[in-house]
Amino acid sequence: MKLNLGCGRDRRPGYVNVDKYATFAPDRVVDLEAPPWPFPDGAVDEIVLHHVLEHLGQSTEVFLAIIRELYRVLKPGGVAEITVPHPRSDLFLGDPTHVRAITPAMFQLMSRKNCAEFERAGTPHSQLATVLEVDFEVTQVRNRLAPAWAQRAERERWTQAQVREAADTYNNVIEEIFITLRKVA
Repeated sequence: MKLNLGCGRDRRPGYVNVDKYATFAPDRVVDLEAPPWPFPDGAVDEIVLHHVLEHLGQSTEVFLAIIRELYRVLKPGGVAEITVPHPRSDLFLGDPTHVRAITPAMFQLMSRKNCAEFERAGTPHSQLATVLEVDFEVTQVRNRLAPAWAQRAERERWTQAQVREAADTYNNVIEEIFITLRKVA
């Protein structure tokens, strides 16, 4: 089974299209902020969250419940494809329905391997993988630069280090982040 969560108008063939609002005519009407979701444990091969996760879980408790549900419904080895606006872009900042910045770093805290390394090193990171009883691996992170920055980076043949430096210094360098998570166990 493949889920397209928070589909809105982006209904995808071959997926169970899920949205909170019946006006979008999803296959299933589900409030993702009210778990448990009506899908069996370990039944899902792929989840798409395209510009959805930043709208969910204004309270930490609700957000972490959503993460637990993603883990619960995915099969071992199943993936979640997440697309979000970069938290320092106007795409994120300009929408009052965006309630939470989503970054690749937050998902590093949901890896048991990483949590064990943090503990060994004595670094002060939240042990979310342990607390939530989840284990995700970040398998891919890609960024889509804003058009003006993409042109400049191409014209000046920037390295990845130069792109990171610009993104750390200025707003609106990166518009979107694409994150792939894999359920480890």
